[in-house]
Amino acid sequence: MSSLHRTRIKICGLTREQDVRDAIAAGADAIGLVFYPHSPRNIAPEAAGQLLRCVPPFVTTTGLFVNASLETVQSVIAKVPLALLQFHGDETAEMCAHIAAAVNRPFIRALRVKPEATAADLIEYEAQYRAASSLFSGLLLDTFVDGYGGSGKVFDWSLIPESIAHRVVLSGGLNAQNAAEAVSRIRPFAVDVSSGVEAAKGIKDAEKIRAFIRAVRTADAV
Repeated sequence: MSSLHRTRIKICGLTREQDVRDAIAAGADAIGLVFYPHSPRNIAPEAAGQLLRCVPPFVTTTGLFVNASLETVQSVIAKVPLALLQFHGDETAEMCAHIAAAVNRPFIRALRVKPEATAADLIEYEAQYRAASSLFSGLLLDTFVDGYGGSGKVFDWSLIPESIAHRVVLSGGLNAQNAAEAVSRIRPFAVDVSSGVEAAKGIKDAEKIRAFIRAVRTADAV
């Protein structure tokens, strides 16, 4: 039986205008820009602002921050028309709520899932953030590794409870080879990919982007 759900797709870690154009042309629903100096995919706000000039309506522009101060987020937003914030560090629910409110942007919270995590942990974590702010849009589930940013590794998807699966963003080690299985098994609201569609760190591969999106759409149709 055909699924009625269309999984949203975010291509993250973009640094070049051509990659932004390729992602949008392939059908990406959202693009992600990394504002974390220690990441190989980091982009300066001035360059990011130029990149987003080629983004049409209804593509969600997302900014990834890691333990950034309010002043840092404010300075980025002054130069970059971000629609959504993504907190990917050790920020508390209160910190996320405070920054999001100060810049008047919705946010998603990345949870780096540890091997010992339980379904109850994920439910409680989501509830904590939902209670903290009306600007909270949802969880992005990534793989726990030392350091921050894309891990390129898959975590145990069976940890995701069915009660929240339909509203999470699934990330961590996704690529064209495993995207269809991930979508078929979890039926997340969205998927997020970075290293899985790259030719090199921060440099995307147009054919890998197209193959990834094709795989997701194939799973949507089943």
